[in-house]
Amino acid sequence: MDYMKLAELLFGDIKTTPEDIYALFPERNLPEGAMVTRIAPSPTGFVHFGNLFPAITCERMAHQSGGIFYLRIEDTDAKREVEGAVEVILKAFKTFRLNFDEGATIDGDNGAYGPYRQRQRENIYKTFAKMLVEKGMAYPCFCTEEDLEATHKAQEEEKSNFGYFGKWAKCRDLSFDEIKANIDAGKSFVLRFKSMGNCNNKIKFKDLVKGDIDVSENDIDHVLLKSDGIPTYHFAHVVDDHLMGTTHVVRGDEWLSTLPFHLQLFRALEWKAPKYLHIAPLMKMDGDSKRKLSKRKDPEAALTFYAKEGYAADAVYEYILTLLNSSFEQWRMTNPDKNAREYPFQYKKMSVSGSLFDIVKLNDVSKNYVSRLTADEVYDYVAQWAKEYDEEFYKLFTRDEAYSKAILAIGRGGKKPRKDFGIWSEVKGYMDFFFDELFTPDYTYDEKLDKEDILAILSEYMSVYDENDDNSAWFEKIRALSEKHGFCGDMKAYKENPDAYKGNVGDVSMILRIAVCGRTNSPDMYCIFNILGKDKLEERINKAIAALN
Repeated sequence: MDYMKLAELLFGDIKTTPEDIYALFPERNLPEGAMVTRIAPSPTGFVHFGNLFPAITCERMAHQSGGIFYLRIEDTDAKREVEGAVEVILKAFKTFRLNFDEGATIDGDNGAYGPYRQRQRENIYKTFAKMLVEKGMAYPCFCTEEDLEATHKAQEEEKSNFGYFGKWAKCRDLSFDEIKANIDAGKSFVLRFKSMGNCNNKIKFKDLVKGDIDVSENDIDHVLLKSDGIPTYHFAHVVDDHLMGTTHVVRGDEWLSTLPFHLQLFRALEWKAPKYLHIAPLMKMDGDSKRKLSKRKDPEAALTFYAKEGYAADAVYEYILTLLNSSFEQWRMTNPDKNAREYPFQYKKMSVSGSLFDIVKLNDVSKNYVSRLTADEVYDYVAQWAKEYDEEFYKLFTRDEAYSKAILAIGRGGKKPRKDFGIWSEVKGYMDFFFDELFTPDYTYDEKLDKEDILAILSEYMSVYDENDDNSAWFEKIRALSEKHGFCGDMKAYKENPDAYKGNVGDVSMILRIAVCGRTNSPDMYCIFNILGKDKLEERINKAIAALN
């Protein structure tokens, strides 16, 4: 076979050479040890929460080493592509502040190693496909879908391994004349890699997460270019990772089965393969068993879920770090005020088995994170979220900025800040009673309390309230009011002889809380009363009295 002649037959329109391509993609000039990593999603319209695992891993590895983190869009599968999906991807990663040094953007590309969309790199792939044909390492295959289905059925009957290899590779040894005749007849073809591997041979491979593993050689003649000339993922990512200078590839361990083929391609093209980190899928408890986090079953599998619910991007980032590196939580305890991006992430500490997604823990991490923010920071975040997802609340919340910030400042700061909410969608329910438009009181008092005592306390309270009192003086007046109406003002004394009293000062405080806040649970009452002001306080109490009559 004259392979040069065959290459011209198949790719006569390709005039560029590998050397021409190499000139467009010079070796990166980076410090020693700098890593070049990438995220390369497909534009399917869905960005999985699990995508953040490799994304954060790649971002940390690159930026901690003084390297490059870039975004490549792998859009070779036109059937799965969804209109507007690239924008969804870019928005999702931007939300979580995964800052790319280069790559695809909404307006085009940013960087010297593009195009960063694979469908725009067709000439590049064909140049190297032509080179493989010239070396006798690739050939056209004219088998139809029906031919392949018949082969699969025959392999099933013989209990053979499935795939296009050995005696099943019918087009592997076609002569030049047979190939030309098929092309002249208008038959479509795919380009296949001519594998010289033997599945009985083992390859030793060092994965940076899983360690030393043995994998079988690839003996399948996998497709390199589809019939429309578009490359498969296998071929495209090998070419792109080499030309873009990728040093480390982080991906799911479902790709381990095709790793031998990828390594085989790098050798065939005479390129050094990047280092690989294969990570296990994100798991979730389902009853007593574990399963993968599913986009069909679990709304929290979609990154859009977190934006809609109002999770702070940095809180989600912190939660993922707890899953990626178990030492992060200890670091956070000793560095409570530091940004999580200062944590010295180590890929060597990543778990070999699948991490377990726990939304309860995520919410706890979120509450801790939000509790460390200032009232001004929370205000800005909530306003931004509400503007997009709750317009009615946005108007109320931003109507008086100082008023809303005063509410958010309650219990904030100090060694033990309050942790009333962890996501922005919870803020409305947390502070709704501060707004008449949202105030829907539940005047349900403890059954042990007599209605007449409740009325007496509420009717008298405004006569003793002074908005100029400090916290101590304010509470002493509630204590005095309690004792006047037969309630114990000392909790210790009440516990020693509860039958001697109608109740305690805590019961009287709860009467006032329910009357003013319309609920049994609220932030600090002294702060609430001051924020609402004397007139609103009196109005609320009068309404509570009217509801009892």
